[in-house]
Amino acid sequence: MTTPEQIDLWRKAPSEHQRLEFKEAKTQFDNHKLYEYCVAMANEGGGHLLLGVADKPPRAVVGTRAFENPVAMAEKLFEVVGFRVDIEAVQHPDGRVLVFDIPSRPRGTAYHLDGKYLMRSGGTLVPMSEDQLRRIFAEGKPDWLEESSRTGLSAQDVVDLLDTQAFFELLKLPYPTDRAGVIDRLANERLIDRDDGGYGIRRLGALLLAKDFGEFPDLARRAARVVVYTGESKLDTRIDQTGIRGYAVGFQGLVKFVMEQLPQNEAIKDALRREVTLVPEGVVRELVANALIHQDFAVTGASVMIEIYSNRIEISNPGEPVVPVDRFIDGYQSRNERLADFMRRIGVCEEKSSGIDRVISTVEVYQLPAPEFNEAFRRTAVTVFGPREFEKMARTDRVRACYQHCCLRYVLKDRMTNQSLRERFKLPESRAETASRIIADTIEEGRIKPDGTSGGSRRYAKYIPFWA
Repeated sequence: MTTPEQIDLWRKAPSEHQRLEFKEAKTQFDNHKLYEYCVAMANEGGGHLLLGVADKPPRAVVGTRAFENPVAMAEKLFEVVGFRVDIEAVQHPDGRVLVFDIPSRPRGTAYHLDGKYLMRSGGTLVPMSEDQLRRIFAEGKPDWLEESSRTGLSAQDVVDLLDTQAFFELLKLPYPTDRAGVIDRLANERLIDRDDGGYGIRRLGALLLAKDFGEFPDLARRAARVVVYTGESKLDTRIDQTGIRGYAVGFQGLVKFVMEQLPQNEAIKDALRREVTLVPEGVVRELVANALIHQDFAVTGASVMIEIYSNRIEISNPGEPVVPVDRFIDGYQSRNERLADFMRRIGVCEEKSSGIDRVISTVEVYQLPAPEFNEAFRRTAVTVFGPREFEKMARTDRVRACYQHCCLRYVLKDRMTNQSLRERFKLPESRAETASRIIADTIEEGRIKPDGTSGGSRRYAKYIPFWA
C-alpha cells in the first residue's frame, strides 16, 4: 500500500527517471496516452506513474480527478496493453494522487501498442530503435562474444593464433614457464575453452588477442579500418588500411598509426615554432577505445571506422548508442561488459563514465570546437574538429560548446556561469555580452536552463543542463 509519505519521498527524487514519472492531470488524463506510458515504462523495467503531481520541481501535489473508478480503469488497461497494472488512489494531505504500479516486461520480450514498441526519451514517448529491440529479443540467447570462433585446436595452435606474450605483458603478469600455464590462464579468463581433448578460442579471446584477424574468418570484418583523405571530403582517398591485430594487443599500434596520419599544424609558443597534431592524442585514444568497446556486434558487415580529413577526424562504430547522445558526458552503460572489463584492466578505458568527460575537458584546454556526437541508422559517430578561431565558429558550434561545457561543469559538481563560458572560449571580460548571447541561444534551443539560485540576476546566474 502506497502512503502519502512514500509519495513525498518520490517527489524528492533529483529528477524523473526510467522508473518514475509525474503528471499533473488535474481534471483528466488521455486514455491512449496512459496506455502508451504503461507500455514504455514496462519496456524500460517497470516503475511508477503518478497523476496529480506536478512534473517540475518542487513537484507540488495538485490532486487529480482523473479515472474516478480505478478498478474499471485497471481492467481496461489489461484489455488494451495485455499486462496487469495496479492502480491505487492515495489521499495525500494536498490532494488525491493516482499511483500506477507498472511491472517490467518479461526477459526477451518487448511490449507494443498498435505495433509500436515504445520507450521514453526525455519528456516524450518515442519508438524503440531496431538495435534496442534486437538486444531485448536476444536476451537469454548465447552471447555472440562468448561463442567459439575456432575449435578443434591444439595447445600449440592456440599459442600460434593468439599473442599470449602481449596478453601477459598487458596484465603485468610474468610469462609462465611452460605452455600449460599459458593455456590455464587463458581458460581461467574464459577466452578459450577445453573441447573434446582440444581447445576452442572464443570470439572474445580472438577479438582481444588475435595476431591476425585473417585467421578468424567470422571476425575479419570486425577489425578497425582507417581511411585518410587528402582534403575535407571523401573525393580523394590517400590511405585505406584495415587492422589485423586484436583490440587489446593492437590498440597502442592503432592509436600510433592514427596519430601519424593526422595533419600537422604549426604553433608558436614561447617564441618557438613547433608542429602540433590536428587533435590531441588523448582525445583520439578515448574515442577509439569507446568505438571498439561499445560497438554492436549484432550489426553485420560493418566495422569501426576512423576517417581522417584535413580539418577533422570522424570515429564511428556499428550500432545505435545505448545512452542518448545528449547524455554521453554524464551517462554510461556498457554494451559489451566482458570486453569493456578486459580493456579496463589493461588501462585502455575506465568503466566509470569518465572517458567522454576527459574528451570534452581536453578539447576545452586546447580551445578546439566542441565535438559533434551523432546517432545515424545502425551507427554511432563522433566528429572532432581541428583548431578554429572563435569568430569563425557558427552559431551551432557555439551552442554545442556551451551545452557541453555546462554538462562538464555539472558532472564536476559545479555550475556554468558567464565567466566560466568566457574562459572556455578565451574571451575577455569586455565580451561578457557575447557569452550572454551564446547562453541565451543555448537556452532557446532547450539545451540548458538557469539553476534557480541567482534570484533573476543575469550577472550572477548559474546554469545546468536541461536534463538536470
